[in-house]
Amino acid sequence: MISELQRQGEDTLSGYQITRLEHALQAGTRAYRDGADLDWIVSALLHDIGDGLAPQNHDRFSAEVIRPYVREEVTWVIEHHGIFQMIYYAHHYGWEPDAREKFRDNIYFKSCEDFCERWDQASFDPDYPSESIEFFEPMIREVFNRKAYDPQYIQSGVVKGLPKVTE
Repeated sequence: MISELQRQGEDTLSGYQITRLEHALQAGTRAYRDGADLDWIVSALLHDIGDGLAPQNHDRFSAEVIRPYVREEVTWVIEHHGIFQMIYYAHHYGWEPDAREKFRDNIYFKSCEDFCERWDQASFDPDYPSESIEFFEPMIREVFNRKAYDPQYIQSGVVKGLPKVTE
């Protein structure tokens, strides 16, 4: 996982002033600084890990990577963040910006909406002071050392949401 993140430091995001790695570090750092739990932090860091490997369905690919180790809510958010992100750019391509509305009744809708707004869409800033991969490495190891599909971590049907932000 860590070597794939490092490799993404070589890939500049088309149309952006940052690399895929920097985008990941910004998202993870924002989650950490917001006081998010370990599931959110590691998943924010890895939410686009599938970009270079499965560009047409990177969100589902990334979700499959984390699914055995984090709660269902977080996996659902990562799996659906691609369609939720369309609200920010779909109009440039003639696509439906509100495609996410078909999930409005899902218990995890608000979590995904917040994730996209606070940690994904905001994480393309070339001047944002992110933490390093080394900072996140113990967190990544802790999550991936969990017993796969342990109900203690998966917590099906539990909505914790993102931490409240104090301004």
